[in-house]
Amino acid sequence: MTNGKGTPSPLGEGRGEGRILLLGSGGREHALAWKISQSDKCEKLYIAPGNAGTAAVGENVNIKVNDFEAIKMFALRNRIQMVVVGPEDPLVNGISDYFKNDPELKDIPVIGPSKQGAVLEGSKDFAKGFMQRHGIPTAAYRTFTRETLAEGKAFLRTLQPPYVLKADGLCAGKGVLILPTLEEAERELEEMLGGMFGGASSRVVIEEFLDGIECSVFVLTDGKSYKILPEAKDYKRIGEGDTGLNTGGMGSVSPVPFATKEWMQKVEDRIIRPTVEGLKAEGIDYKGFIFFGLINTGAGGKEQGAGEPKVIEYNVRMGDPETETVMLRLKSDIVDLFEGVATGTLAERKVEFDERAAVCVMLVSGGYPGHYEKGFPITGVEDVWGSIVFHAGTAFAPPLEGTGEAQLVTNGGRVIAVSSYGKDKEEALQKSFANAKLIQFQGKNFRRDIGADL
Repeated sequence: MTNGKGTPSPLGEGRGEGRILLLGSGGREHALAWKISQSDKCEKLYIAPGNAGTAAVGENVNIKVNDFEAIKMFALRNRIQMVVVGPEDPLVNGISDYFKNDPELKDIPVIGPSKQGAVLEGSKDFAKGFMQRHGIPTAAYRTFTRETLAEGKAFLRTLQPPYVLKADGLCAGKGVLILPTLEEAERELEEMLGGMFGGASSRVVIEEFLDGIECSVFVLTDGKSYKILPEAKDYKRIGEGDTGLNTGGMGSVSPVPFATKEWMQKVEDRIIRPTVEGLKAEGIDYKGFIFFGLINTGAGGKEQGAGEPKVIEYNVRMGDPETETVMLRLKSDIVDLFEGVATGTLAERKVEFDERAAVCVMLVSGGYPGHYEKGFPITGVEDVWGSIVFHAGTAFAPPLEGTGEAQLVTNGGRVIAVSSYGKDKEEALQKSFANAKLIQFQGKNFRRDIGADL
């Protein structure tokens, strides 16, 4: 089997047909699994470890995402032909290199960058330096360690409030603090460098605060060319009106009204192309998703298409909960795109968007993002109509006595993403909010203002 252009397909000849292993267990992975399972090029989909929702679109495998040895044995035993990596951890830990350097695994393509490429997310300091080297617009910054704490405090005094502090390493989306006063910023800097986030905050990036509306833009790249996927806006704070603590994400909306053709052209010319070319110029092997966390800054930043895009951060995988709306709006066969990434023929593939709006509303556990309990029964999922339910933190508990059925229970802070299409954002949100009310579990919480700022 070839891809139609004479390049052998990784999903053909002699290894079974379209046997794919997806790594991860969250809402992002359920949305990816949902999309992959629709492809004619996917014969069998395994998800490791998956969740209660992914079990409906593929086969869950009880393997942790960082257990490379177990992943290897499974891939060989089950004639896996492609590995798609959902979360950042295995990428930062070098799963792509592990496959590439193993004689038995080297012919199985991994959709996800090399360990060197994953540093784009794994180190905020590296990412900021990369942007600086390639002239990519971002906030002014400096990086400090425990030894340079006094200099860090002095640098804070040169900035205007609010103050932005970022742990250099991975903190599952929680290592960024935005602080209103200099006193708080100095105190938190001290605590971060003292080990607030463990080794992840042994270095802290302090940067100027950028005012505007955020937007997430995603691309797939084979290291030479790229395809831009639908953009989305996510909502990070736990409370309505963007108040309270940062979370992994409370909901998302696509398309984003200010991401007009003109604005997206600026994003492509000033940010996307220089990033892909910069990775190539620095000899960094990068095949997979790039997430651009952008902010629309400048006069009139809240108006349609106005303002200048700047980069807040890179991620080396799809965002969550943005994936739960982006996958709805991606009309193209995602496995065909992955095949283009694997064979270096992405330029020949077509990306089509669904014109409808898509939204996602995240139902979370009581107490999240602080302390929360797991194991509460979830009811009402079967009553949902007109929305797609993506599972994030769910699991099956053993059946109750006298019943033969396993019970769906909460198994994380973010539990379920209720995603919907609509002719516009308002219609889609109406469906998601109506269905969010039908699903019940103890302590359930969700934001009722997703998309209201647009």
